Amino acid sequence: MDILANYGTVLILVAAIFGLLMAIGIGANDVANAMGTSVGSKALTVKQAIIIAMIFEFAGAYLAGGEVTDTIRKGVIEPALFADQPELLVYGMMSSLLAAGTWLLLASYMGWPVSTTHSIIGAIIGFASVSVGTDAVDWSSVQGIVGSWIITPFISGLLAYAIFVSAQRLIFDTETPLLNAKRFVPIYMFITTMVIALVTIKKGLKHIGLHLTSTEAWLCSIAFSAFIMLLGYIYIYKRFSNTEENPGFSSVERIFSVLMVITACAMAFAHGSNDVANAIGPLAAVVSTVEHLGQVTGQSTIAWWILPLGGIGIVVGLATLGHKVMATVGTGITELTPSRGFAAQLATASTVVLASGTGLPISTTQTLVGAVLGVGFARGIAALNLGVVRNIVASWIVTLPAGALLAVIFFYTIRAVFG
Repeated sequence: MDILANYGTVLILVAAIFGLLMAIGIGANDVANAMGTSVGSKALTVKQAIIIAMIFEFAGAYLAGGEVTDTIRKGVIEPALFADQPELLVYGMMSSLLAAGTWLLLASYMGWPVSTTHSIIGAIIGFASVSVGTDAVDWSSVQGIVGSWIITPFISGLLAYAIFVSAQRLIFDTETPLLNAKRFVPIYMFITTMVIALVTIKKGLKHIGLHLTSTEAWLCSIAFSAFIMLLGYIYIYKRFSNTEENPGFSSVERIFSVLMVITACAMAFAHGSNDVANAIGPLAAVVSTVEHLGQVTGQSTIAWWILPLGGIGIVVGLATLGHKVMATVGTGITELTPSRGFAAQLATASTVVLASGTGLPISTTQTLVGAVLGVGFARGIAALNLGVVRNIVASWIVTLPAGALLAVIFFYTIRAVFG
């Protein structure tokens, strides 16, 4: 307890640096996944993708990032077991951030799209097991999270398959694909905007003190989505009015490129809201425990500076190392066009938003890879690069034990320094 009183400020400062490192790792790895489909399908350049991600990731993290944080903090380990030795919880959360951040930066450098959620959960399990024993880990909660690793790629794969097949039937396999693209793409815009608007209004506006009922939230979302759909109709008809002489698929794909920009924004927002928790959850636990002088609380308010810190870290990581993972996801798994990329992105955003709403910390990486595989399957197994898929799955399996092992090493080091 004396350690928390004497070194409280130092502990918070060091934890903030580790939290920032973790957020940079998230930016380098996960955000690159979110933008990989847009860049791979050539709907956006790398530079444009980075700018979009910077704005919308930060907005998602700041406005809608509160819900999942509780699950990472309270769900995986039982904080009550640290009541007698609160400094162990502080050391452990610090070592978890450093371990997960280190692994993510290494994976990003190698171009592997791994899961930030796996990294941090593996790290937390690792430190908890060596500090107070395996009883500290809430294994039923971990089972639910492990289950989500199988279920979410499956759900997003099915959704992506369905969205892609619907685009084939309604647009590509018709006699007038360009005319049908002008007709149906704004409807896809409506659906995409609806998904994001709902989560923003129901989650994000609580952070700024605006509480709407479910009916009001739905009405606002429908109104905003309808407005975006109307803008979509106007823009597409003006922009593609002179392409009647070239009614082929290239014009249709160009219309889908417009849609890809909207889904890229949606994906970045959904990702920021879900995955910022991986960086700020353990950091919030450290700050709360130190400020309450060792009183391990089940729930606490997140300090005002923590969410922006997570948002800034994500942006820095994306701008510096993001391009490597973008290449793997965008071009490595299967050949993407704007229409295929859109199907994968909308499916991923919908799945992530759904999970964020239930407070389940899923892996955005696995959700997106599942969606890209779904789009690939829609064109037949030969359309998939199974070698790349195998490498990605192998890196997923390694992530959990890697996070745990690094956390154990860092835990003993930090304890030796302060203890």
